[in-house]
Amino acid sequence: MGLGHRMAKRILVVEDNDLNRKLFCDVLVSQGFAVEPVADGRDALEKARNFVPNLVIMDIQLPNVSGLDLIEAAKQDPVLRAIPVLAVTAYAGKGDEERIREAGAEGYLAKPVSIGPFMQAVRALI
Repeated sequence: MGLGHRMAKRILVVEDNDLNRKLFCDVLVSQGFAVEPVADGRDALEKARNFVPNLVIMDIQLPNVSGLDLIEAAKQDPVLRAIPVLAVTAYAGKGDEERIREAGAEGYLAKPVSIGPFMQAVRALI
């Protein structure tokens, strides 16, 4: 436990939907990741600065702030810039993925997310 546990990769999960957030967190924890859930996008960047994650999973449809705006803000922040972002969106319309990648996200998943592709995407970025 000792050493391996200290080295657990940290993932910040920004997702306002309680069920999705819990699902993502449960899956990641079961895979050995350390997880910091964030329900309100307005807290996301501050949480990221404190937690210094190895990956941010960012819901694009957040109630108070756009996930795209958060990604763009993170990519302009000297501390957060280097942290890869996996964007998750329920509305994968034409051009969505392009816009999300232009904002700076390194990965992209459309909801509903199934666990296999979700973990593949996480592992590809971490």
